Amino acid sequence: MERNPQTDLVHPGERVDDLQNGFYVIQNPEKFCFGMDAVLLSGFAKIRKNARVLDMGTGTGIIPILLKGRGKGEHLTGLEIQEECADMAARSVAYNSLESAIDIVCGDIKEAAGIFGAASFDVVTSNPPYMIGEHGLRNPYMAKAIARHEVLCTLEDVVSQASRVLKDRGHFFMVHRPFRLAEIFQVLMKYKLEPKRMQLVYPYIDREPNMVLIEACKGGNSRITVERPLIVYEKPGEYTKAILEIYGMV
Repeated sequence: MERNPQTDLVHPGERVDDLQNGFYVIQNPEKFCFGMDAVLLSGFAKIRKNARVLDMGTGTGIIPILLKGRGKGEHLTGLEIQEECADMAARSVAYNSLESAIDIVCGDIKEAAGIFGAASFDVVTSNPPYMIGEHGLRNPYMAKAIARHEVLCTLEDVVSQASRVLKDRGHFFMVHRPFRLAEIFQVLMKYKLEPKRMQLVYPYIDREPNMVLIEACKGGNSRITVERPLIVYEKPGEYTKAILEIYGMV
C-alpha cells in the first residue's frame, strides 16, 4: 500500500484540525489544544509582510501557522521548551508544507537571546502562561500545566527575552489576563517595551473582561491607544460579528 506522507505525520491519539484558512494543525486533546486566545492574538497583531517573527512558547505552532494564513510576516520561528509539543508543531508545519516559511526550535524562553542572538527579530508574539503559583487549579497533565501556569517561565522571563531579541522599534504582541495588567505594564516598561495598544476581551457585553491583547514597542514613546472592547458572544453559542470576522467566517 502506498504511504500517505501527511497521514504519516499524525501520531496515535492525535487529530488534525482544519483552521478554515487553507492550513491545518495537529493536536493531541489529551495534552493541550489551542484556544480562542491564540486566534485573537493572530488577528490583533499588526505585522508587516517582510517581518521576521518569533513566537515564544509556540506550543503546537498554532500562532505562526495562523499568522502565515493571514499573510503576516516573511519568516516565522516558534520556540517551545516541551519536546513533544515542539515535535508536534514541526509536524504541523510539514503537514502544511510550510518548512520554508516557519521554523520550530525546541528551547527555553529564558535562553532565547542566547539561541537566536540579540536584536534578531522585528516582531515577537507570545501567549504565555497566565497563572502565578497556585492561581487556578494546577492541571494534572504536565503539558497543560506548563501551558497555563508559570511552571517553567514567568511573565518577566518572557518580556525580558522579548526585549533582548527584538530590534530597536520592534513590536511585541501578547495575550494575557486583565487581573495582571498592573504587573504587565510595570514589567514591559522595565524592559523598555512601551505599551502602545490595548484591547480588552469580554465573554459577554455585561461581564468582566477575561482577556487582554497588548502591543508594545521597543524604545517607543509613551502613548497608548485603548481600542474598542471585543465582545465574544451575542448570546450563548452565538459569536458576535467581530469574532466571526477574526475567524474569517463572514
